[in-house]
Amino acid sequence: MAMMRLRREDPRVVGSFRLHRRLGAGGMGVVYLGSDRRGQRVALKVIRPDLAEDQEFRSRFAREVSAARRIRGGCTARLVAADLEADRPWFATQYVPGPSLHDKVIEEGPLPAAEVASIGAALSEGLVAVHEAGVVHRDLKPSNILLSPKGPRIIDFGIAWATGASTLTHVGTAVGSPGFLAPEQVRGAAVTPATDVFSLGATLAYAAMADSPFGHGSSEVMLYRVVHEEPHLLDVHDALAPLVRACLAKDPEERPSTLQLSMRLKEIAAREAQGLHERRPPAQRGDQELDRPTGRMEGPYTEQSTRRAAGSSAQAPRASGRRPTSSRPAAPRTGGSQSRAGHGGPRPGQQPHGQKGTNGRQASRPGVRTTSAGKTGKKRGPANPRLLRQRIVVFVVVTLLVALGIAAAQGCQGPARGLGGTPSQTFDGAAVHPAQVYGD
Repeated sequence: MAMMRLRREDPRVVGSFRLHRRLGAGGMGVVYLGSDRRGQRVALKVIRPDLAEDQEFRSRFAREVSAARRIRGGCTARLVAADLEADRPWFATQYVPGPSLHDKVIEEGPLPAAEVASIGAALSEGLVAVHEAGVVHRDLKPSNILLSPKGPRIIDFGIAWATGASTLTHVGTAVGSPGFLAPEQVRGAAVTPATDVFSLGATLAYAAMADSPFGHGSSEVMLYRVVHEEPHLLDVHDALAPLVRACLAKDPEERPSTLQLSMRLKEIAAREAQGLHERRPPAQRGDQELDRPTGRMEGPYTEQSTRRAAGSSAQAPRASGRRPTSSRPAAPRTGGSQSRAGHGGPRPGQQPHGQKGTNGRQASRPGVRTTSAGKTGKKRGPANPRLLRQRIVVFVVVTLLVALGIAAAQGCQGPARGLGGTPSQTFDGAAVHPAQVYGD
């Protein structure tokens, strides 16, 4: 809230309060920043001299101050002290740090739907306490709403009604903006709590659009629009527009109550805030999903799969009934010796695959990977020419030995079948001497 230095005509002490700065001036008087002997800061309003001479105003002022003392609630500026018998009546309320709603919208522009709904819910709840105390604000508008760190606060309770009673009959005594007055106030009819609901609807529309729902113009034009024209709410958020339109109904009976308004605005604020800040949380995994690989070698999973692989290293490929999949063509198998050398079990003195070393890195053998079943298999890499030659030699030698063994077996069975021996026989292209066949 902007503060100004005291002027020459301003008092320095009012009651037990010392005045420090000007906070503002209105149709009723001037508001000062003051403090008492204990250092408590207050907003002290001193009534204008011409109003102080009006006995009717003094009596109304006294009734409203008395009613304001009964207001309880965290959304109000608490009444601290008042002097109704002074030459210029005054009252002091708790000082609320923070800008007014009017100033915030001027500086930042239209407010988000969640913030508008949150402010409206707090104000509606505050009006419930005000109306239960028998007070109708009658001048609720953005400049009478202060946004403190603890939430919005309503100021000037009951005072605007005293001057508003003669708003249409005495020129220059109108208080507040005509665009926020209810139609019954313009007509001079009796005011009710629904009057504050209309003003609150216009205030919320202003916060959402940064403009009055009845446009701009002279006081007479604005008052005419309030009574005879519908408000313009095209720029109000879709979530708020129906409720704001209901608050601005011409007939007070068609407006929602402050309690209904508070509950509905809380729902809108919660829903809009959730829509703004909602982030989809990561999917929770079950126990079974944690037992499956996820593309990354996590410590608990690899340790578990290593234990299973170590327990069944020799039978794992055969028990599964299928070979480990690979993106490369499988090389030809060379017999039992090769299959024994290619199993996935750990060797003595070698760290099992998947376990982490002392440096936190995974110690794994080249060419070994973890399959989707949690077991180890052979990962075929590029062929080694030297190893390939050795395998070919072994393959040829083993083939020759097997061929010789078969030839020897057939030679032993030759006489039983009546086959005649020959000086020289061949088997699979290899020459075999009769002596080798018969053992002579």
